[in-house]
Amino acid sequence: MSLKDLLAARIRQSGPISVADYMADCLMHPEHGYYATRDPLGVAGDFTTAPEISQMFGELIGLALAQTWLDQDRLAPFSLAELGPGRGTLMADALRAAARVPGFAEAARLVLVEASPVLRAAQATALESHSPVWANSLGDLPDRPLFLIANEFFDALPLRQFERGDTGWRERRIGLDGDSLIFGLGGETEVPALTHRLEDTRPGDLVELCPAGLAIAAEAGRRIARQGGAALIIDYGDWRSLGDTLQAVQGHKPVGVLDDPGEADLTAHVDFEALALAAAEPGGAYSRLTPQGVFLERLGITQRAQALAAAHGGSSQAEVAAAHRRLTHPAEMGNLFKVLGLFPQGAAPPPGLNT
Repeated sequence: MSLKDLLAARIRQSGPISVADYMADCLMHPEHGYYATRDPLGVAGDFTTAPEISQMFGELIGLALAQTWLDQDRLAPFSLAELGPGRGTLMADALRAAARVPGFAEAARLVLVEASPVLRAAQATALESHSPVWANSLGDLPDRPLFLIANEFFDALPLRQFERGDTGWRERRIGLDGDSLIFGLGGETEVPALTHRLEDTRPGDLVELCPAGLAIAAEAGRRIARQGGAALIIDYGDWRSLGDTLQAVQGHKPVGVLDDPGEADLTAHVDFEALALAAAEPGGAYSRLTPQGVFLERLGITQRAQALAAAHGGSSQAEVAAAHRRLTHPAEMGNLFKVLGLFPQGAAPPPGLNT
């Protein structure tokens, strides 16, 4: 039985489901879930992330965290963690670069927060020499300083969608029309988490809410505020969510969100304001939201690209130039992707970011 059949049977029995429930099953169902059953990355997969484009991305992330570690008086030991590490490419590049900073690698305890058994296997191969351990959630990490990477993680967390009514909100839900999955709306009600959004929306506007993301950001903020460390959250989105941003990608091309449950990647733009406010408990701080291109240029990606091109020569020079452009140019990933830093109050933000 396909996931679509299972979802249809569930809806017939219990009624329409939330967008969050639909996303959770599509992405992580143990038998049919997109991430649970395959490696989605690269040319042979459905999408390509920044670490797969060039080693420069992970190297600069690693050096930024290493400098932050130095700025916070070489905390040791600390958890070096990544949420949704993909194949382990970003972390491998980050560790290779950060190993140049004396003491950083020795103080780091590598923890990978990953639910997919397929991707855990790839991470084990890529990071074997660094003795990684795996966790199911950020809350499972030991209570010690945390230096955290989250690249294209929050965009794939299940979210709920609400349409503004006259005085409250109607949740967008997924039901059936015959055998076809369709979107519909529930009854109007109050949603306390969205009360502040009544000020900047009009009836008919759609707002997205990601409870799982808020909980994870709050946990990261709590740990960093109390124990020290920092987080770099890199994703596509903006400071405040507005409108339907849910999308499906299959074979590097957009497809209908409800067309083929479990066979396409589902993501949505990240509401960085919501993450920042969730993380900013007493003692915690967050940076100004910064476009990825600006962030990488501040870290020296142009100089790193020039060095790589000079070292390899030939056709590699064109490849390095193309990767640099894709990561930084406003028409590519440079403006679409943003970077948010979390750090303790009174500490300097990670390099490349401003308060």
